[in-house]
Amino acid sequence: MLKLDLRQQYAAYLKPSAKAAQLVDVPPLTFLMIDGRGNPNTAPSYKAAVEALYSVSYTLKFHFKKTRGLDYGVMPLEGLWWADDMDAFLQADKDAYLWTMMILQPDVVTPDVFAAIKPEVAKKKALPALDLLRLETYHEGLCAQILHLGPYDAEGPTIQRLHEFIAAQGKQRTGKHHEIYLGDPNKSALDKLKTIIRQPMG
Repeated sequence: MLKLDLRQQYAAYLKPSAKAAQLVDVPPLTFLMIDGRGNPNTAPSYKAAVEALYSVSYTLKFHFKKTRGLDYGVMPLEGLWWADDMDAFLQADKDAYLWTMMILQPDVVTPDVFAAIKPEVAKKKALPALDLLRLETYHEGLCAQILHLGPYDAEGPTIQRLHEFIAAQGKQRTGKHHEIYLGDPNKSALDKLKTIIRQPMG
């Protein structure tokens, strides 16, 4: 069995400090992605999106383990966040949030493999969001990122530090606010949660 350690392979992008922001140049990476709108705490579409992402990601993992003797760990959930009116974030109007939830995939996951796996997943479980799922290459390029420790609703000061760091580099924020969820709120105390906050810049 060949073991592929994706967290180690992408360690340069997944181990920021909580003390200070850092610069990273993120290469093109392949993700399973799904778009949606609404409060992540209450919107059924958000729950359906995450369920579809994990179901397909684990099916792909076991497919490669069975057919190619290749094993790897499923990567953490990530999210791109924005709004038609960005004041929605200042006002915490979560119903107005727009998001793309995604999970990083190894290079062996090609469009052909993804297309072949989807019907297999559909046979096993009814997933309302399955048809909305896509495989896409996402290239962020130059970014600043920092590690946030604690509840998601307490990210404000950490995000402010990140934005101040970008301004100090003489740069402007570009692209979408990006979060990578290293912890599971269902299994960890809120004050123990770890979230990478990343912002493209240019």
